[in-house]
Amino acid sequence: MIHLPNTPERPKKSREMGLTMVMDKGLSTIDAEGLMETSSEYIDIIKFGFGTSLLTQNISKKIKLYKKNNIKVYLGGTLFEAYIIRGMFHEYCDLIDKLELDTVEISDGSINLEHNLKCDYIYRLSKKKLNIFSEVGYKSSNKIIPPSKWIELMAKELDAGSWKVIAEARESGNVGLYSSSGEVRSDLIEEILTEIPKEKILWEAPKKQQQLYFINLLGHNVNLGNINTSDVIPLECLRLGLRGDTFFNFIKND
Repeated sequence: MIHLPNTPERPKKSREMGLTMVMDKGLSTIDAEGLMETSSEYIDIIKFGFGTSLLTQNISKKIKLYKKNNIKVYLGGTLFEAYIIRGMFHEYCDLIDKLELDTVEISDGSINLEHNLKCDYIYRLSKKKLNIFSEVGYKSSNKIIPPSKWIELMAKELDAGSWKVIAEARESGNVGLYSSSGEVRSDLIEEILTEIPKEKILWEAPKKQQQLYFINLLGHNVNLGNINTSDVIPLECLRLGLRGDTFFNFIKND
């Protein structure tokens, strides 16, 4: 990247903060190669959304491509739940091994999973030296979790061995952290941050205004997820003050 004065510093990969998680919902190998050519420097994690990994014929080739570019890769949490509801945890572990993944997502947004059991899965997989993302929140807008419960669940999952906890919003950005219209539930987010360290949370924020909210609240090195492949560079521009929305965030007045 060409240096421009008064732009903030971004940590080099592999980084602990300022993560960008991108969704691959069935890219072709050619599209994946194009994404790496243009954007690999700005992507930390790629998630194969929901159950797409079972239908993607070129998945092993794409995993190797992403890992070659120092990107963590994992399967969508919905696929984990699909295995769990069928009593196939060991088969899920076999799939992770077969695909040579070092990162997994543990979620319970679609199924009823007793939380102690969820934490046990987190613990068991963390002992396999895997990077664990655990997701908190439901995929239905009809289920509302009070802030105190978000905090309790996040804290327990971090204690169980999660590397980061994901705050649910779906790829549509209209549940969990947001209202059905996509508006940010700011009171919820601010209360979560009173107890859970910001560097331990990855906020799902597929929409530009949601990304802007978190950058303004927590700074350019906030962890953001469920980013569309076409929005990787636009998001990086938001982080660096290279779009009108954050243009004056880093300008120094002499």
